[in-house]
Amino acid sequence: MTSQMWRRLAPAAILLLGLALFLLFGLERYFSFEMLSRNHATLVAWVGDNSTPAVVLFVLAYALVVAFSLPVAIIITPLGGFLFGVWMGAFLSVIGATLGSAAVFLAARTAFYDLFHARAGAALARFEDGFRRDSFSYLLFLRLVPVFPFWLVNIVPALLGMKLGPYTLATLIGIIPAAFVYASVGASFGTLLDRGEAPDLGIIFEWRILLPLLGLAVLALVPVLYTYLRGGKASS
Repeated sequence: MTSQMWRRLAPAAILLLGLALFLLFGLERYFSFEMLSRNHATLVAWVGDNSTPAVVLFVLAYALVVAFSLPVAIIITPLGGFLFGVWMGAFLSVIGATLGSAAVFLAARTAFYDLFHARAGAALARFEDGFRRDSFSYLLFLRLVPVFPFWLVNIVPALLGMKLGPYTLATLIGIIPAAFVYASVGASFGTLLDRGEAPDLGIIFEWRILLPLLGLAVLALVPVLYTYLRGGKASS
């Protein structure tokens, strides 16, 4: 393997290695509601005494969690709401998640774009052309609908040739609604901890939350529909 190929694969290899080590050593046990329940008083006190370092550390930790695709991201946004309040917690979560997503995107594009296209056929090339024309709307739709794996949505646009700028902006906008939902759940952690109860992190799939998200997702596809209808009229 040439040194140039090693340089291309290195970022993706580092991210995959980080995920493998995280799972191998069972580090997910440190990111649980039970762990938070035992240490919440100490954590809240430290954040109160070190507000600026706490903000930087939270954003950095969130970015790393997303970049390494660690299976604990669902607890991080509620934790932000618990530590910093709904608005600040959601804001910091969006920044951290966007930075981590951009890292995955760049690693996947660098390592796998050429290989993916070398093995893909003409049908995929046509699909890619269609995706590129309205990539911002498509990605915004995927971000708003909370059923697509976050790590997968980080990678697919990179393989389909989306540019970093639109990818980052669509990611930032698309994850805002869910971030506020989960930060709101986290804001009630204190009460739940006092009662010895666990939070309902599946709240986003309740119809009162899911329907508005689906509505926003459909609106995100309006430019795609407009382009399609305009093209149909032009061809006729």
